[in-house]
Formats: sequence, C-alpha cells, structure tokens
Amino acid sequence: MARNGIVEDEENNFTHNRVLPVASTPTPGQIKEESDAKVFLSTKVLGLEQLLSLEVWRASLAELLGTAVLVFALDTIVISTLQTETKTPNLVMSVLIAFVVAVLLLATYPISGGHINPIVTFAALLTGLISISKAAIYILAQCVGGILGSLALKAVVNSAIERTYSLAGCTVTIVVPGTDGPTVIGMGNSQALWLEIICSFVFLFASVWMAFDRRQAKAVGRVIICIILVVLGLLVFISTTVTATKGYGGAGLNPARCFGPAVVRGGHLWNGHWIFWIGPTIGCVAFALYVKMIPREHTHSY
Repeated sequence: MARNGIVEDEENNFTHNRVLPVASTPTPGQIKEESDAKVFLSTKVLGLEQLLSLEVWRASLAELLGTAVLVFALDTIVISTLQTETKTPNLVMSVLIAFVVAVLLLATYPISGGHINPIVTFAALLTGLISISKAAIYILAQCVGGILGSLALKAVVNSAIERTYSLAGCTVTIVVPGTDGPTVIGMGNSQALWLEIICSFVFLFASVWMAFDRRQAKAVGRVIICIILVVLGLLVFISTTVTATKGYGGAGLNPARCFGPAVVRGGHLWNGHWIFWIGPTIGCVAFALYVKMIPREHTHSY
C-alpha cells in the first residue's frame, strides 16, 4: 500500500517502502529512441559529417567540371546554331544538346551520380536520397562550374558575338531598338514561370525518377541515359518551338547554366533570372510530393 504519498514499489532504506519512479523519468527505451532520432537527424538528414568527407568533395569536383563543360558546350551550340542560320535551329540544338549531356552523364555518373544540374540534386534531397550537406556542396559546385564554363566561353568568342547573343544566357525578355525607342520583347513572367515549373516536373517524372529507383536503374541500365536524353531533347524543342517568342530563350531546365552567364555577362540576363530558380524549385517540390504520395509497396526504391 501507499503511505504518506509513497507508493510501495522499490525499497526505501528509511521507510522500508517501495518508491515508484517519477513519471517524467525517461526509460532506457525512450533514451535509445531519442538517441536514434538525433543520429538520424545528424547523419541521414543533415549529413554534417559529409562536410568534412574527402569523398564528397571529390565527387563535387566532378560536378563542377561536368557543369562547366556542359555550360560551355551548350552555350557554344546555341550560339553557333543561331549564327549559321540553320533552317531548323531548334531541332539541331535539341539533338546536339542531348548528345553532349549523354557524354557528360557517362563521364560523371560513376563518380558523383551524374547530377550536373541543381534540379536533379534538389529532387534527390527532397526524396531523401542525399543529405542537406551533400546537396549544398553539389549545388555550390554546379554554380561555380556554370561560372567557369561561361568564363571559358567569353574567353574564346569576340565581343560582338558576346554582345549579340549574351553568352547564350537564359532570357525572358530583351530590349531591342524600336520606332519609338527601345522596346522590351519576350514572354510574360507568369507564363515563363509556369513553363519552367511544368518542364522541370516532366523532366523529373518521365526520366530522372528511373535513375533514382535502384531496381529500375539496375534492370534498365544505361538505357536510362537514352530515356533522359529523349525527354530532355523533347522539352528543349517544345519550350523553344511551341512557345516560340522572340526574346525568350526557352526553359532553362538547369539553374546553374542560367546562373553562369548572368554572373559573367550581367545586364538584362538578371531580368527575370529568379524564374529559372523558383520554377524548378516548385517543380521539384511537386515531384517530391508525388513520390511521397505513392504507397511504399508500389515503388521499388527500398
């Protein structure tokens, strides 16, 4: 029985009664659960130890070089295609861009996973495939790579080409001479934003998700690269053809590629530049929500 508010449970040396542990006292099981939660947060989610991981930084170097080559090659393709006045420039650009991406994916995939795009990295973060620290390192490397690629392009083209094509940067609107003075032409911000969101989501949904799914990646193998290229090429073609508007450069589909020329060239490339970041971000969030809504037994990622 209980005497004087003391419950008979554990022996008390003074009263020979048993004292029940206070309800707020954590049990060994609770302590273990709290410890596991902290470990999960610091390792799986935050990945703080990866900030000092030589392996992660080496992988980020592949992302940096891969993005630099990607930006240099893509922007060169855009400028040369437009300058040669090809009859079907959008089709030629789509095919050549797909080819370049194929080569770079094969070169970087074994080292870093072949992201070379903040959209892919951010989607991998939201779906729980990589930690916040690793995603931050990758995106930083990709942005630096975008700047280096643009600097390399600026070093090999003359000032006239640089001024005319703005280093093939991502544009929503441009200013051109008009009868009544300078005129702004291009696409509205809301329309460009929606196009960026939709293209980013389709890019992730129709191609990159297969690479995220380990079983599909193993079964399909390098055919995934072909699928990614077909989807990417179609999106580039659609965004520059179906919604063709003079002054609008098409869906960016890679914020780092848009960031590099904007930093190096500046000027009007910063006009609407936020669209090429916010649009893909919303697309990634929508993709992550879609993935989370699928019952785990219906996926093959685990």
